[in-house]
Amino acid sequence: MTEPNWLDAIKFNTDGLIPAIAQDYTSGRILMMAWMNAEALQLTAETQTAVYFSRSRAKLWHKGETSGHTQQVHDIRLDCDADVIVLSVTQIGGIACHTGRQSCFYQRLDLSGAEPKWQTVDKVLKDPAEIYNTSAAEPFSSQDSIAQSAESEAHHNMSGEAILSQLDRVLTERKQADADSSYVASLYARGLNKILEKVGEEATESIIAAKDLAHCDQRLDKSQFEAARHELIYEVADVWFHTLVGLAWFDIESEAVLAELARRFGLSGIDEKASR
Repeated sequence: MTEPNWLDAIKFNTDGLIPAIAQDYTSGRILMMAWMNAEALQLTAETQTAVYFSRSRAKLWHKGETSGHTQQVHDIRLDCDADVIVLSVTQIGGIACHTGRQSCFYQRLDLSGAEPKWQTVDKVLKDPAEIYNTSAAEPFSSQDSIAQSAESEAHHNMSGEAILSQLDRVLTERKQADADSSYVASLYARGLNKILEKVGEEATESIIAAKDLAHCDQRLDKSQFEAARHELIYEVADVWFHTLVGLAWFDIESEAVLAELARRFGLSGIDEKASR
């Protein structure tokens, strides 16, 4: 696709991307943040509907292509450093977040207590299961679609602890779900041995992916190297996820593992092993 001259003014990062913030045309509320490459931005300008670039899937995605919650673009603005885009949009359906909320920024830091903590302050307007026909709404709904869905691309800005906390809640909820409509629920229904089997399978696939990456030479073929690197990340995400399912089987939250890792800071690995 030939790039028009107006794109030359934009300072894309080293990956050829620029962050794009979607803001409600009427209220001014920030709805989400995602990424655009030159093609996505050009298509957005041409169609006046939001098109983003999914880093996890390495492809363009039209906002709402799965959910139907498209974004009509009224205005496109570039900041003074030419490295951030702001879209003024009408959010079709009133839901920008894949969790069924109006905005992806639904967590507020509460500073009133002794320790700051995140609070969920926006309600779910529509059950994600209804939006995505259940399976697409399930975080990491199957081993074949472990990468984040396009609609959750905006959640790359969430902290690791926030993501784990959200996963803990979802995994607990899936214990009550129908095994025919939820991948996680189907694992629970098949028992602990099946969950552990999946952990082993994904660990093996991660080893293979790591070996493949080790044999890639970035200097000779950058695209092959990046593809192998992404595959390793993809497979490790599978391992982590299925391990979390195993922990949830025993009602152990990810916070317990984080606490154990924190305990080990400043402790020699040899001493830690000796203390077991």
